[in-house]
Amino acid sequence: MQRATRTLIAALAVATLLAGCSGAGGLDGDLIDDWAALPPPGPFTPAAGVCHEAEFIDAVALAAYAPVACAAPHRVETVHVGALPAERSEPPAVGSAEMRTAFTECDKQTNGYVGDNWRAGRLRLAVAVPSGPGWAAGSRWYRCDLMEVSTAEAAATVVLRTGSLRDALRSPSALRLGCQQTRTGRGGVVQTLVAVDCAERHDAEFAGVWQAPDRPYPTRSAEWAPFYAGCRSVLARYARLPDDADLVYRSDVVVRPPGAGRWRAGDRGVRCYLWLSDRAVTGSLKDAGPAGLPVRTK
Repeated sequence: MQRATRTLIAALAVATLLAGCSGAGGLDGDLIDDWAALPPPGPFTPAAGVCHEAEFIDAVALAAYAPVACAAPHRVETVHVGALPAERSEPPAVGSAEMRTAFTECDKQTNGYVGDNWRAGRLRLAVAVPSGPGWAAGSRWYRCDLMEVSTAEAAATVVLRTGSLRDALRSPSALRLGCQQTRTGRGGVVQTLVAVDCAERHDAEFAGVWQAPDRPYPTRSAEWAPFYAGCRSVLARYARLPDDADLVYRSDVVVRPPGAGRWRAGDRGVRCYLWLSDRAVTGSLKDAGPAGLPVRTK
C-alpha cells in the first residue's frame, strides 16, 4: 500500500511540472526543442590592451596565444588590433603594401597610446599577423605590439617588465630619451650613444623625430643627405635656433634611422640627436637658443 501511494505522488508531481511548463510561460512541454542553436565557430582575433610573456613573433598561431595581465611580468604589450584585406590566400609579406599600411596605422595608434612619438622612448614597435593555418581558417587581423628595450641603439634587447606602457611618455619617465654620451670610433664617427643623467657631463642629447618620406632605403652617401637636413631642422626646433646656414656651425647631429629591415616593413621615423663634437656640457640644451649654442669659429 505504501509503495502504491509513493508511486501515485511521484506521478502527480511530474504531471504538475509538465502542466507548469506548458502554461503561462508559453512553453510546449518539450524540454529539448526550445534552445537557440549555437552560432558557428568564427576565426580567432586577439585582444588589444593585453600583454604577453613570450618574445615577439611576427606570425602568431592560436596555440601560442597566451595573454597575461600587464601587471604580470611580460615582454610584449598589444596596443591595437586591426584588420587586413580578406581577399588574399595567405598572409601579406613584410614589405607589401598591406603591411606598410598596417605599420602606419600601428605607428599612429601607438603614439596616442603612449602619449608621444614612441621613438622618443626606449621602445620598439612591431606588427604581428596570423600564422598560415590561422589565415587559412579565416583570421585577417594584424597586431600592433610594443616592447620596452634596453637602449634605443641597434644592440637593444627586449626588457622583461611589469605594468602597462599606456601613457608611458605623457609625463617625465625613465623610458624617455634624454642626454647621451657618445662613443666614437675611427675618424671620429659616432658608434654608440649611451644614456646619462643630464646633470652629468655629456656631449649629445635626443632632439626629436624626423619623419622621412616614403622612398627607397638609401644605399649611397648622397642619399643620406636629406636625413641630416631633416634632423637639423628637428634640432633647430628643439633648441630654438634659426634653421639657417649657420646651424651646422652651432652643433653637429647624430642621425639614427630605422634599419633596412624595419624600413622595408614601413618604419619611416628617424631619431635625431644634437651632438657637441668639440665639448661637453651639463644640463639640457632644450630651448638653449643662440646664446647656448653659439656659432663656432673653429
